[in-house]
Amino acid sequence: MAPRFYRESEVAQVLDMSTAVEAVDECLKQLAIGGAENVPRRRSRTSGFVLHSMSATAGYLNVAGWKEYATTKSGHRFHVGLYDCESGLIKAVIEADRLGQMRTGAATGVAARYLAPGPITQMGLFGAGWQAEAQLEAIKAVHPLTRAFVYSRDETRRQSFAARMSDQLQVEIIPVHDPREAVEDLPLVITATASKTPVFDGSLLAEGALVCAMGSNWLQKAELDVNALRLADNVVCDSIEACKLEAGDFVEAQEQGYFDWDKPVELGAVLANLAVGRNNKDSVVIFKSVGLAIEDVALAEKFYQRAISNPGLGCSLPF
Repeated sequence: MAPRFYRESEVAQVLDMSTAVEAVDECLKQLAIGGAENVPRRRSRTSGFVLHSMSATAGYLNVAGWKEYATTKSGHRFHVGLYDCESGLIKAVIEADRLGQMRTGAATGVAARYLAPGPITQMGLFGAGWQAEAQLEAIKAVHPLTRAFVYSRDETRRQSFAARMSDQLQVEIIPVHDPREAVEDLPLVITATASKTPVFDGSLLAEGALVCAMGSNWLQKAELDVNALRLADNVVCDSIEACKLEAGDFVEAQEQGYFDWDKPVELGAVLANLAVGRNNKDSVVIFKSVGLAIEDVALAEKFYQRAISNPGLGCSLPF
């Protein structure tokens, strides 16, 4: 069969967040037990342009793939390529902005499923952009969420976000003016921002809170402060190898002696019962994700298996 090319609109048509959560759950577990291999992101730069490259093999699915995306001042373009491991032939090239948004949200959803202190009915969220939408969507998929307190620096954006997502998810989304209102007394705090500096005071975290930080994948950027890392009883990464390269949230805490790389475990190891992600219900837990190609490949394969049965989706590529 000739390889297929799929558009963003087709990804959105075929996939849903519950499917994404299950795909990411399984791929992270397989990563821990040897059924998959992930190559962290690498970046190639020239003036005004960055090319981001990452890849993975999912032996348990008999597929492999890459994700490539370019960023410029004018925007970004994402693509995933999917290969059959037996033949070595490319199966599909997929526009992957929505796919990436879903797998990023799904990783948080998986973390919240296993690391939360209990059922989550309310939470705090930092950020009012596209990735923040998927974060809420994922929590709604795995917990009985009824209320979220949302903070972003732009009042107009947070008001608009709250109205839109309240309607979409049928959850009470409350825009707040003070960052502490999205942290204090809440069992779950998610950061989904482009901030270069910490977005809240970690000393405000409630006993037993889970923090999911996904906005920074550059060593020069941090959404979490030293106080958050100082209070953390458990630290869980999507990939320790990738976080060493990209997780700026840990840099200052490490410099001040409140964090070292012997502390974190990987989420996949928690899923496979090879590591402990939460000591007890009162533990403060930080989950740090930078995004992995294995998540893109696993979700792309799920999409492909559904899309290929519908000849009206996609178009053939001439090779």
